[in-house]
Amino acid sequence: MREPIHKMPKYENLKEMLEKSGEMYGDRPAYLFKTEEVGKFREITHKEFREDINCLGTALIDLGLKDKRIAVISENRYEWGMAYLAVVAGTGIVVPLDKALPDNEIENLILRSEVEAIFYSNKYDNIMNEVRTKNNSKVKYFISMDLEKETDGVYSQKELIYKGKELLAKENREFLDAKIDEEEMGIMLFTSGTTAMSKAVMLSHKNLCANLFDIASTIKVDENDVFLSFLPLHHTFECTTGFIYPVSKGSAIAFCEGIRHIADNIKEYRVTVMVSVPILFESMYKKVMKNIEKKGKLETVKKGIKISQFLLKLGIDIRRKLFKEIHDNLGGRLRLFVAGGAALDPEAEKGFNELGVAMYQGYGLTESSPVIAAEDDKYRRLGSIGKAFPSLDVKIAEPNEEGVGELLAKGPSIMLGYYNNDEATKETIDEEGWLYTGDLAKMDPDGYIFISGRKKFVIVLKNGKNIYPEELETLVNKIEGIKESFVYGKPEDDGDYKICAKIVYDKEIVEEIYGTSEEDKLKELIWQEIKKVNKTMPAYKYIREITITDKDLIKTTTQKIKRFEEIKTVL
Repeated sequence: MREPIHKMPKYENLKEMLEKSGEMYGDRPAYLFKTEEVGKFREITHKEFREDINCLGTALIDLGLKDKRIAVISENRYEWGMAYLAVVAGTGIVVPLDKALPDNEIENLILRSEVEAIFYSNKYDNIMNEVRTKNNSKVKYFISMDLEKETDGVYSQKELIYKGKELLAKENREFLDAKIDEEEMGIMLFTSGTTAMSKAVMLSHKNLCANLFDIASTIKVDENDVFLSFLPLHHTFECTTGFIYPVSKGSAIAFCEGIRHIADNIKEYRVTVMVSVPILFESMYKKVMKNIEKKGKLETVKKGIKISQFLLKLGIDIRRKLFKEIHDNLGGRLRLFVAGGAALDPEAEKGFNELGVAMYQGYGLTESSPVIAAEDDKYRRLGSIGKAFPSLDVKIAEPNEEGVGELLAKGPSIMLGYYNNDEATKETIDEEGWLYTGDLAKMDPDGYIFISGRKKFVIVLKNGKNIYPEELETLVNKIEGIKESFVYGKPEDDGDYKICAKIVYDKEIVEEIYGTSEEDKLKELIWQEIKKVNKTMPAYKYIREITITDKDLIKTTTQKIKRFEEIKTVL
């Protein structure tokens, strides 16, 4: 079993986490916001953040929302985090909703979750007005994050904080003294997919705090770190690792202004840590290397890597000094990237580590709060997701001759089950408590886990050979000028499959690379590159046919390819 490598207090629930970490880090900045003066930030300290949470929680209980379900939906912002913790740390059950869902799906989830109040930003005014007009849900309180005061029956979050402050001054301690049942559902999360397909995952404080302990005991952050929050907060990966974790460690959080602003935001906020999906880090790495090449410094950097890697073996780390220009372009303080949600290209992982930015790959599911395994400075193996976390057991079910089988996990961070869906719960968690992840993996003799792909996406050929689309996509995506790809099996008349790839090229740079932007010529040149990729694999894995486009693939809000949607566009 993996041993923790950092000391971390164990919290029984998120309320205890807020109280104890608040005592330790109260004066440190919890959130950073830009001001009109460049380089000058408005700060909200951890003490102020917790005071706002206490005020809001007190007001919610005063409204009669004790032990009720309360939804939160908005873009990533301070008010989202405050509402989430004000609900979960003493009021009731929090239900984070996906901010990118269409109106009809948001309405459907409000009905399914049976929430009695909902926090939302003004972007959702129309759908909330529709829900109010229909009056077919349990929602009694609509709470706006943007209104200054109650308007037309819609409550103001700001006003509720002020009201809670008054109640606390009168020694109302209902929220402050609220008892948390660590074993009961405290968070209800909907998995991605249409509302008919999505399942409501029930998580407890015990689940989240066990995962929090595992993360903190393997990946070190402290009160000097600044996180850039980019992934949607409703998603457990961002919520646990990019929100609750930094709050527990006294770190600061800054909100990314959008995908086009990531590089600028990293510099402006002097970010030290970023948690995101692989496609983002892979794109960043390609840009870093392209910039080095343009400046004619590629060979110099390669020599520097050889020297620094040799010195690392002797315990001497000169990477930040040696590659100072690269680090300065990344804001000067960036030290840690954590990727999750899909397979990370080993080239990007190796490359960032060689340049002196620690790059870890992690893995998890909503159903596991979410992280099951991750790399760190002690447990790292290129291409793997590291080892299972200290509190978790993992195993491979029914491995084939290559050692590949479904990854199973068991431990205190595994969900309570799916709300109102015993059948799905029994299909996912067996009688012994093993969670069936739906991901195929293999484990080496040292316990490092290597993910092959989703069980339901495997292409099984007539000869019994398995092809994992994600594995081939990683290779295709390395081709210069390729943004992303989608590998699939096209049914043949003989009952077998032809392996095909839909390839998205980068419109901005292909002409520079291939000397043309004409699709027919471009397709032929990319096909020549695909043939080179084929030569690196056994013949049964060969990609036999390609289509190319400059339009992005259909993706979820966490940038995973919607394979069932994409397949409709190619077959």
